[in-house]
Amino acid sequence: MTLQEQIEKDDGFLDRVVFSDEATFHVSGKVNKQNVHVWGATNSHCYVELVRDSPKVNVFCAVSNTNVYGPFFFNEQTVTGLTYLDMLTEWLLPQLSDHRDDYVLQQDGAPPHFHREVRAFLSQELPQLWTGHGTEGDLMLLPFPPSSPDLTPCDFFLWGYVKDQVFVPPLPVDTQEVKQRIQAAFESNTAAMLTRVWEEMDYRVDVCRVTQGAHIEHL
Repeated sequence: MTLQEQIEKDDGFLDRVVFSDEATFHVSGKVNKQNVHVWGATNSHCYVELVRDSPKVNVFCAVSNTNVYGPFFFNEQTVTGLTYLDMLTEWLLPQLSDHRDDYVLQQDGAPPHFHREVRAFLSQELPQLWTGHGTEGDLMLLPFPPSSPDLTPCDFFLWGYVKDQVFVPPLPVDTQEVKQRIQAAFESNTAAMLTRVWEEMDYRVDVCRVTQGAHIEHL
C-alpha cells in the first residue's frame, strides 16, 4: 500500500525505480533457493537431488524500465556487505548516474544490503532515493517488502528468463560457459520486453494491495 501510494503521488515514480538483485548459478543447474519459490495448498512431497559443492557463479544485475545493467560477476564465492559495497561504488552507481540523475535504487532484504557501511553510503550518496531494509536512522525513501518475489521484475521476470536461456541441453560444463550464457541472455533483452515488464509491475502492485498481500505468483 505504501508503494502504491508513492506511485499515485508521483506519476513517474515507477519509471524512476531501478530494481536490483543477486542470484547464484551452479554448473549443475541448481539456482539459489532465495530466488525459487513454490506455493501450494498441499505438501507436494517432492524430492530434488542436488550435486554437492557444484562450481557456482554469483551474479548481480539491476533493471530499469529502459535498461538492464549487468551482469556483474562477483569474484568471491560469498557476497559480503563490503564486496557488495565495492560493486555499488565502482560499477553500478557510475552507470546509473550516466543515464539519469533522478533514479531510485531498490534493494531487497539480503544481509549484504543491510550492512552498516552500505546503508551509510546510500544515505550519503542517495538520500531519500533508495528503498530496502533499513533502520530509522537511514535516509531512505521507503521500506521495501522484505519478502516480495511477486513484485520485483528481477524475480518475476529476469532471473527466470536468464535461467531458461542458460540451462538448456547440453548443460554448461564449467563456470566460464555459465558466464558466457548469462551474458548472452542479458544481451537478448529488448526495450519492448522491459516495457511489458513495467506494465506487469504496476499491475502486480495493485493486485497485491487488493488481495492484501496474498500470493500472486500464478499471474
